[in-house]
Amino acid sequence: MTEPVKSRPYRSSVRQEQARRTRLAILQAARRLFLEQGYAATTIAQIAADAGIAVDTVYASVGTKPVLMRLLVETAISGTDRAVPAEQRDYVRQVKAADAAERKIGIYASAVTEVNSRLAPLHLVLRDAAAQAPELAQIWAEIVSRRARNMRLFAQELAATGQLRPGLGIGEVADVVWSLNSAEYYILLVRDRGWAPERFARWLADTWCRLFLAADPDPATRRGPTGRWEHTSVIGENVQSD
Repeated sequence: MTEPVKSRPYRSSVRQEQARRTRLAILQAARRLFLEQGYAATTIAQIAADAGIAVDTVYASVGTKPVLMRLLVETAISGTDRAVPAEQRDYVRQVKAADAAERKIGIYASAVTEVNSRLAPLHLVLRDAAAQAPELAQIWAEIVSRRARNMRLFAQELAATGQLRPGLGIGEVADVVWSLNSAEYYILLVRDRGWAPERFARWLADTWCRLFLAADPDPATRRGPTGRWEHTSVIGENVQSD
């Protein structure tokens, strides 16, 4: 008796890879069109044409326009082709593992700068579209609320080190972090004023250290871009590291 023919394992892997590439093509097309012409003006048909696939494939692989926008935001945050919960992100684990507030700030400032290099333009598209598209208003509200909660968790991490300035509350720290690491602030300095992302990250870390951490007793030192104290010399109004 002839044994039944077994399906080859590689066929499943090939299909999965094809599905992944199709999904990635859809996301790339949607991002490009949303940024170029806005959310409202972009249609699923345009996204499908840009990705070189059928309209039905867009719906089957990813979903509707609101689902696409949410997925674009989530993948921009994670830096991968899928959404990653905050507690599973590498930089969050590194922040938690660091024992000094300066180190936590340096890690986080670098991370949010990298995230904003991907997220900030999409964030502004979502913000503006949510005011006109009811289907996006809930997504926008959820993202804003989640971001505020995450800023509070970061403020608690800093407070736990015992290195915050006396009288500085967690809520105030969270609000300041929330404002300075926003997509709007990143766009103002990096895109509009021409700052390099690396400069923005260094400045952000130094600013947070100055704002949040207890002062060093030696006036000839200051916290550098990594959060560490550096000996400085003052020339005019500029502080330069020796």
